[in-house]
Amino acid sequence: MALSEFRFCHSLRVRWSETDAQGVVFNARYLDYGDIAVTEYWRAVGFRFGEAESLEFHVARAEVDYKRPIKPDEQLNLWARTERIGNSSMTVLIEIHGMNDSGIEDLRATLRLVQVHVDLATHSPMRVPDCVRDDFAAFDARREVFRT
Repeated sequence: MALSEFRFCHSLRVRWSETDAQGVVFNARYLDYGDIAVTEYWRAVGFRFGEAESLEFHVARAEVDYKRPIKPDEQLNLWARTERIGNSSMTVLIEIHGMNDSGIEDLRATLRLVQVHVDLATHSPMRVPDCVRDDFAAFDARREVFRT
């Protein structure tokens, strides 16, 4: 997807402990990066976990498409956007970009996380509230990119 379609970007630097014996980021860490991206994306939209008791989500599906390796100490940009909101679920698209030798962002991985809104007492799916739908639609329709 073109970066022009994203309105949120969070930057971080790869830590040595996130890499494996092959000298690249360990594959499971990509999901950690996805979790960071989603948390910061929600914060940027204006939802903070713990402030709204009714906003509980479980990850129901996680897909990672690995494109190129990520190395220690690289600066990464985690781009996130809402791809779809269904009745009880949201799909968030995340692209992880590094910098190539020319200083241009290049795609390292694409993640899709399907999160289901649940009643925490029963773990049963619940409809995604209208305020979530409206706020994410408005955020993703912005002209400017929100960077953290």
